[in-house]
Amino acid sequence: MAASNSNTSIIFLYTFLVLLLLQTQISNSLTCSSQKLSKNKLYKQCSDLPKLDSYLHWTYDSSKSSLDIAFIAPPAKPDGWIAWAINPTSTGMVGSQTLVAYKQSDGSMTVKTYNITSYKDVLLGKIGFQVSKMEAEYVDGVIKMYASIVLPQTYGKVVNHVWQIGPSLKNENGDLNVHGFAADNINSVGKLDLMSGSTGGSSGGGGTISTTTTSGGGISSKLKKKNIHGVLNAVSWGMLFPIGAVIARYLRVFEAADPAWFYLHVFCQLSGYAIGVAGWATGLQLGKQAQGFGNTLHRNIGITLFTFATLQIFALFVRPKKDHKLRFYWNIYHHGLGYSVLVLGIINVFKGLDILQPLKKWKTSCIIFLCVLAGIVLVLEVLTWVVVLKRKSDKTSKGGYNGANVS
Repeated sequence: MAASNSNTSIIFLYTFLVLLLLQTQISNSLTCSSQKLSKNKLYKQCSDLPKLDSYLHWTYDSSKSSLDIAFIAPPAKPDGWIAWAINPTSTGMVGSQTLVAYKQSDGSMTVKTYNITSYKDVLLGKIGFQVSKMEAEYVDGVIKMYASIVLPQTYGKVVNHVWQIGPSLKNENGDLNVHGFAADNINSVGKLDLMSGSTGGSSGGGGTISTTTTSGGGISSKLKKKNIHGVLNAVSWGMLFPIGAVIARYLRVFEAADPAWFYLHVFCQLSGYAIGVAGWATGLQLGKQAQGFGNTLHRNIGITLFTFATLQIFALFVRPKKDHKLRFYWNIYHHGLGYSVLVLGIINVFKGLDILQPLKKWKTSCIIFLCVLAGIVLVLEVLTWVVVLKRKSDKTSKGGYNGANVS
């Protein structure tokens, strides 16, 4: 009965944490059309920008050439900055008339204007159009920047826009530390049709990808793949494989759990492998889209992890009987690969979180899960030692030992 209760508790805990993790991911992956802005601000158009997990909301009045915007993005670091700009002269950074939001030393948020005349000259000061009602807020690791703009008539209804995120400020004068140079940072440019609501983002190869999204918007293809990749790998390598290992190591000691522990173990490992293969496949697609963007360590660990897990699954089909002379060597092979998969899987999940940079709740959920699992492991470790020592004591007193084989 005790073993049955242990099985039920672990399965219930796993189900609850999976649901919690998925709910956290859903809340972190809102499209622009489902985002709630402060003071119930409403805009006619919105778009999920294709780079840097950013969003743009806007309302354009052609009769007045006025543009109200809300730009939303996670800064590169908690004390970092976000920027959105219109470039009247080219499609890149140089010439951008920029709005930058960041947290000041007193903790309050501010928005400043910058005229970027060259890559070295990012000048705080007036820009080429009128700007008012500038304000910003920092909520759950995301900065939301608002402004009202009056554009010169010469800009037309289709403008070049640029957006960016950075790590920090150089000083209290508003000088910015340089942003990263990953593929998403370099390619966060495009064209914005103020009237139709379409945006274009650079594909990294000189072309343009269309991410047209009006008030009914949809999340960008790349962001979807990132979210799917993260969820699949967190559930497989970060949850199912560790739970399967705990079941195999501890529950088989309890006679009442035999052979249920074995089938639960196989179910967790096969399910984890199947989900992990899907996550690995989305990772390969993301790697191709990155066009040379780093993440080499994350990718290499992923390849090694997939290889080890595949060999581990094959072990199921060559498993000798308990009394076979090769069973000892098979145990070394099985256990060695198993612990390697556990360690590499957890490391790579957190490496992926650092790359994806979701809200803190996502990482916190993973940490909570592992801490709870570690607590369960500690309790089961004590219980199994009690059971094993009791059986040894019974063996000594009765002159024989018929306990469960735990090899």
